[in-house]
Amino acid sequence: MLIVLKEAKISHEKVTTLSDVNFTVDEGEFVYLIGKVGSGKSSILKTLYAELPLGGGTGEVLGYNLAKMKQRRIAELRRQTGIVFQDFQLLTDRTVAENLDFVLRATGHKRKAERRERIARVLEEVGLADKLDSFPHELSGGEQQRVAIARAILNEPKIILADEPTGNLDRETGKRIVGLLREICERGTAVVMSTHNLDLLHQFPGVVYRCEEGTLSEVTEEFNRPVVMGDPAGEPQ
Repeated sequence: MLIVLKEAKISHEKVTTLSDVNFTVDEGEFVYLIGKVGSGKSSILKTLYAELPLGGGTGEVLGYNLAKMKQRRIAELRRQTGIVFQDFQLLTDRTVAENLDFVLRATGHKRKAERRERIARVLEEVGLADKLDSFPHELSGGEQQRVAIARAILNEPKIILADEPTGNLDRETGKRIVGLLREICERGTAVVMSTHNLDLLHQFPGVVYRCEEGTLSEVTEEFNRPVVMGDPAGEPQ
């Protein structure tokens, strides 16, 4: 397993948001986290990439013990994990290529030719090969999010953690972004994505966990069962 949480406590600013969390993610899995605002979705993701400390229980990501993370180990973990944010977090004064080159240099890639080749490859993967020299403000929201995904896959991570990646996008653009994440997942990268757009769960089926009333529960069957018209029990929640 790439991610294992057992009886974990998820906290934010010393307030426990989720208790007794049992959660696993394996290679090539596409996993959704759903729930109301403030229910703990983002806090789980932040715990997985060690921005928030594990509040209790046990947790491992890529073999790293979340309960005993030192700063050096946090940096190592993040180099092996792709992170996609709702608000893109691109450097506005740098071109697309410069944004990606900044990440490669920060993660120890010293050869300029190799960095250039890798940047060209990931932009081709996300359909933005012609935007190499564009600045973020010259791109649409969907294009900026695709740059953010390109940034996330630069170091060929085994896991992508995506926090509401469609939250600032229109419905159709959001659908294309999730389609791109699914394509990446099908090549073996696990994806854990928080979302409030439940339509996506029907269009792109995956494993579904719900954060609700301080607990996390798997509800995959609720979204994968056929909907019977006129049957309230068959309607998606």
